[in-house]
Amino acid sequence: MPASTTGTVSPCPLSTDERGTPPPSLGTLAYSLTLPGSPASAGIARAATRVVLQAHGLADMTDAAVQVVAELVACACRLTPDSEVYMSLRYRDGGLRVILYDGHPRHTHPRLAAACDTRRRAALRVLGCVVRACEGEWGFGEAREPGGGTRMWAVVPWPGARGYAGVG
Repeated sequence: MPASTTGTVSPCPLSTDERGTPPPSLGTLAYSLTLPGSPASAGIARAATRVVLQAHGLADMTDAAVQVVAELVACACRLTPDSEVYMSLRYRDGGLRVILYDGHPRHTHPRLAAACDTRRRAALRVLGCVVRACEGEWGFGEAREPGGGTRMWAVVPWPGARGYAGVG
């Protein structure tokens, strides 16, 4: 371990200058949150999304993004009550990417899988309307992560979200 100039040994350098920390930017918008599978989680996710967008200068995306987050979280919690759901927010290629993982396994029987997909699609009707209004995309399918479950996602382009909110 290197010794400091005062003769003490420090195993880890500590930052003492907060001014050297760059402010949040679009390139650093990358957040993940694990939520309980309960109705209250949608409100928590909406509040977190508002704060994240404000901090990264995307307040004009709030209306669309918060609606998308709320719809995805509510659907995940409805289909996997008493389980945890995982939410990811990322800004890439001019849009906000929202991904939700829930523990509801994909069914192996084709008719059961089709019925479950129909139910999920119906639960995401409002999400579909918001994403289309923003000229984005959305979908769902089997989660590729260990433990399985379902992955739902939506991409909300910044210009479309601004238009959705009546900005610009």
